[in-house]
Amino acid sequence: MIFDPPLVRGTLIRRYKRFLADIELADGATITAHCPNPGAMIGMNMAGLTCWLSHDPNPRRKLPYTWELVEAPSINPGEFVMCGLNTLHPNRLVAEALAAGAIAEVAGYGAIRREVRYGQASRIDFLLEHPQRPACWLEVKNVHLLRQPRLAEFPDCVAARSAKHLRELEAMVAAGDRAVVLFVVQRTDCDRFAACHELDPAFARALDHAADAGVEVLVYACDIAATGIKITQRLPWAR
Repeated sequence: MIFDPPLVRGTLIRRYKRFLADIELADGATITAHCPNPGAMIGMNMAGLTCWLSHDPNPRRKLPYTWELVEAPSINPGEFVMCGLNTLHPNRLVAEALAAGAIAEVAGYGAIRREVRYGQASRIDFLLEHPQRPACWLEVKNVHLLRQPRLAEFPDCVAARSAKHLRELEAMVAAGDRAVVLFVVQRTDCDRFAACHELDPAFARALDHAADAGVEVLVYACDIAATGIKITQRLPWAR
């Protein structure tokens, strides 16, 4: 996924009301940007952090700037790492990777459909189909929490809706289909993944239960730069 036009650099002043952020641009102007992330954004929303913004001049937009990336503190003092905070990007990244056959575990399906209704008033991110294979229901989750060296965690706040998705994936497995939950790690300083028991023990239990019921758990890392983001290699789940 390439950022075109190029992103604009700024400095975070504050994030508030979940979806708003005041940011100072390089020319000294202060703008209010859309923050496309409903989570707690632990470690990513402190004043003074370098931000990267997309800009859409469409006059119908209330907020022409969108906060896309942040240079967040890593575990080592004084080190910063590029992180993607836009929760819409993982689906776009997975769509690109599926089209390119870059995720080996779910490659080879003839048809890819998005936002298909299933479960209890839910929509699956991707439904992969092939005439000679069971359907594959693929749910994508965004990950950017880091509290321990090299360990990515999800979620960063209570995620009841995500736990509901896991139960719905279990139902697809019980019906004879294949179901996968894919965690996309939008930061570049992690080499393993775990569910965050401390912040949402219910989700952590739900993930274990889903895996035991046959839901496949995949975790993939990303390369992230101000020019673009790309899914790269698989990371282990530290269950």
